[in-house]
Amino acid sequence: MRFSNNTGIEEIVKAIVNAAYDIHTRLGPGLFESVYEEILSVELEKLGLHVVRQKILPLTWEGRTLEKAFKADLVVNDKVIIEVKAVESLAPVHFKQLLTYLRVTDMRIGLLINFDQATLKGNIRRVVNNYEPEL
Repeated sequence: MRFSNNTGIEEIVKAIVNAAYDIHTRLGPGLFESVYEEILSVELEKLGLHVVRQKILPLTWEGRTLEKAFKADLVVNDKVIIEVKAVESLAPVHFKQLLTYLRVTDMRIGLLINFDQATLKGNIRRVVNNYEPEL
């Protein structure tokens, strides 16, 4: 399936999850986050999705813009933020980090993916910022 800028969030999320499972099945745990991030980016681009790696996210504070406030691992089609982790277990700070990115960008959906586990089941977490389904 080829994607476009008009592709809905749910279709994008499904493609991301499928790609993550495929990568994890083929490579398993134990690599650096940067390796999983780059391979995930390549796989999503092969599907026709627009992916920006290490996207700098500005923050406006009292009328002043901080140009390099945050850096998201992957932003897909300007609709979904992905934070790639390779850690023993996800911590509350990881969820807060992704939720902050969603809030400052006014995006609705983010995925937190922890590749450093024997299975991805339970290690792909969806983080939602005021989500309303597309009609």
